[in-house]
Parts: sequence; C-alpha cells; structure tokens
Amino acid sequence: MRRLVVILVLLVVALALARYLLRLPSNEGRTETHALAPDPQTALGRSLLPQGATHPGLSGIRPLWPGIEAYAARMVLARAAEQSIDARYYIWQRDSTGLSLLHELKAAADRGVRVRLLVDDNGTPDLDAELAALNILPTVEVRVFNPFSLRSPRALSYPLDFPRINRRMHNKSFTVDGVATIVGGRNIGDIYFARDTEVQYSDFDVLATGAVVDPVARDFDAYWNSASAYPHELLVTPPSDLAALDTASAEAQADPDTATYAQSVSDSRLVQDMLAKTLALDWVPVTLLSDDPRKALGEAPAGTLVATALGPLVGQARQSIDVISAYFVPGREGTERLAYAARQGLRVRILTNSLEATDVLPVHAAYGKYRQPLLSSGVQIYELRRTPRTEEERKALGLLGSSGASLHAKVFAIDRRAVFVGSFNFDPRSVWLNCEMGFWIESPALATTISDALDRGAATTWQVGLGPAGDLTWTGTDSAIPLGDEPGTTAFKRAALALLARLPVEWMM
Repeated sequence: MRRLVVILVLLVVALALARYLLRLPSNEGRTETHALAPDPQTALGRSLLPQGATHPGLSGIRPLWPGIEAYAARMVLARAAEQSIDARYYIWQRDSTGLSLLHELKAAADRGVRVRLLVDDNGTPDLDAELAALNILPTVEVRVFNPFSLRSPRALSYPLDFPRINRRMHNKSFTVDGVATIVGGRNIGDIYFARDTEVQYSDFDVLATGAVVDPVARDFDAYWNSASAYPHELLVTPPSDLAALDTASAEAQADPDTATYAQSVSDSRLVQDMLAKTLALDWVPVTLLSDDPRKALGEAPAGTLVATALGPLVGQARQSIDVISAYFVPGREGTERLAYAARQGLRVRILTNSLEATDVLPVHAAYGKYRQPLLSSGVQIYELRRTPRTEEERKALGLLGSSGASLHAKVFAIDRRAVFVGSFNFDPRSVWLNCEMGFWIESPALATTISDALDRGAATTWQVGLGPAGDLTWTGTDSAIPLGDEPGTTAFKRAALALLARLPVEWMM
C-alpha cells in the first residue's frame, strides 16, 4: 500500500513539473490589431458597398452548395483582395486545396494585402512549417487559438491541461476587404471541397455582403485579440525563408487533380458578377450568432452563447422544424423540446449521419439513446447513407453539399422562413465546450430550399422508425421491408456501441 502511495505521489509531482516546464509562453506584449474599415475605392468596395447602401440593414446572401463551388469562391475572393483577408478555421488540412489556399494567401500578401490567419491548434497538427513560413511575410500574421503546450506529439498535452485543451475554436469565416464574407460548416481541406477520392463531406456555407459583414469583422477581432490567441512565432521558431511554403505549393501543383480545380476557379464568375453588380443575391435580415471567445477558458458570461440565442429562435417555430446536423446528441432537454414541438402538431425532422456514415462512433452511441423517445413523440428521423449508389442519389445529396457520403453540414430551418447556417452542431460539445458561430438568416427562399432538400433526400437516407414492439427499424427507398439491425453494424460494433452508450462521456460529445 505504501509503495502505491509513493508511486501516486511521484506521478502527481511529475505531472506538476511537466506542466510547469511545458507551460505556454506569455501573451504579454502582443500587438492588438483590428479589422480595416472597408475602402470604397477597392474593386469589391466599389461594387458591393453601394448595393448594401440601397438595402439598409439587410445582407445579400448566396448559398454555396457544391464543394468545388465553395473552394472556387474562396480562391477568387482571395485573388480579388486589395486591402485585407481575415480568415479563421478549426481545421486547415495539409492537402491539395489547403496548400493551394495558403499559396493564395501568400500571393495576396505579396500584393500588399494584410492577411490575418487564425487557426485552431487541434486542426492544424502538421502545418506548423508552412504557417511559420507564411508568418514571416511583412503583411501576414498567423495566430493559433488555444495552443497545445507540447508541439509534437500534441496529444501528450492532454494530461497536462485537459480542461483547457478539450475546448476548441470551431468557428469558420473568410472575410475579404471588409465587404464580403463566407460563413458556414466547411473547414479547409480536400474532404470539404469534394476533392478527396475516398470520403466526401456533404456541407454548406453562404457568401454574404452588406450589414452582417461588420459584425463578422468585429467578432473576428474579438477572437484575434482574445487571451486564447497566440502569435505563431511564440510557439514555433520562425524560419529564415519561405522554403517550406514554396515546397508545399509545388506539392499542391503536382497533384493530378489540380488542373480540374484550377479550371473551376478560372470558370467561376463570382467576382466578375460581383463587380458587374449582376450576382444574384437574396437581400434579407441576417444576424451573426457567435460565442464569446472566453468560452475557450470556461469564462464566457451568461447569455453570450450561441445555444442561448438559438433556443428562443427555434422556439418561434409554428409549423415545422428541420434540423440537419452531422453530430446530433440532443440530450434530455433538447429531446424534450423537440418532442414537445412534435406533440403540438409541428412537423419535426432530423437528418444526421447513419452509423455507416459517421466518423465518430462515440457520438453515434450517445445519439442512439434518444432515437426512441423522439420517434415515439412523432419526430421524424433520417440517417444519411454511407454511399449514394445511383446518379439520382448523388444529385439529391449534392443539394446539401458535395456528392459525398458523410454529413458535415449544420443547418436548422423553421417554418420555411428562417435558417441557421454555421459551425454549431446539435450536441453538448457545441453547447458547452467549443466556440461556435453562424448566421440566423430570415430568408423564406433559403429555408424552403433546405426543407425541399429534405423532401427529396429520401433516396440518400434511411428513415428510422419504430416496430410493433417499440424496437428501431430502418427503411430505405429500395427496402420495402424494414431492417431490424442498424445498417453498417456487426455484432462487435453493436457491442461497442452498447458499451460506449454507458460511459459517462456524453458531455464531451
């Protein structure tokens, strides 16, 4: 017994010593910067600012459905930048699209554009060399949100500081010249832009101009200047040249699919139509919802969370609630709210990933506990299939993003009149742990498009139901007889799900 006590004491001392030696550097002396005011003399400013003036208080939005279109939009906006680019992302992958976009940021900086790039440390594990090279350019600054104290392997930082590191910046925004921004569910990488050949994410974001761009700019500043944002040079020794970034750019150009994506950028008329003032925009009220960045430290003041604002907005529904969420863990309170709405006669529909499509098994295990109470209250549940098998299925799925096979979008629509689009999943992690953001868009046209997508999406989904004995069933358009076992399961997987469902970890899902 005494030996065990000695070992425990030594472990505690060793952990405390490691935390001290590997503590984060001080942020004192860091320069505070802010978004540049839009310049009406830039090409984008000359086109978009007068349009915003003719729609006071409104924002012009354009949905970005297919992944290749969403990629092209970011590329052409970066190429059109004359004044500033402010970008923040949870994940920025070191792959063809990720490296190509980094190269475009470098090209903009070479033109004199001020570039501020804020990335979450959890989503950029192999990009330090390229980010450090980009960061040495005189008009570029890279900051890292909530960094790991140990650079490699970063996972070893978890036992040193788990309560902090478990909180991440999940936000995504890309703002150019202070007049146009892209906000939604997509991170940066092949899997988000329909380029990965193995797995695709069905995702969604919107391009916005007008009144909502300034709140996005101010929100970016709040994160950029927050206590959790560390200059990259404090974490990684700056290189002497751009070799790492130039090598990465050459690597991206060598990808055999680069020509196809380069052509998509060349073919994009987004900026040309913007400059010609012929781009079709839906001018509607848009509200930015964003967590206070102090949430990353567990210090966000009451009433400053996205979830707090979303509850009353979704509660305004009188006819229908459509939820599209890659990770769906409603918890007891969320389940009761959705079930109550269904019992009051509202059509409540949920689309999330099936077991065969999900990339996080523990989340699916947590979600599985709520299917029966939701279904018994009249909520309709659909689960995205792993792989669309026909051209009809691919087209139906494509309306929600790419022709891929795993859902990543986060969209809520009510009454075919308003939509939330952003980074927020319907799960405890988005509510309590991760920093999130998104747009509340009062657009009947967009809300109807979302609801219509669910109407037509049956070919890509399993509809979950209840059998005579209250057990779960799965029915597809090609399966008249409901399946009694969850699609994609094996006996081992079912046992693993049952075990995971019993673990007290739902608060992290």
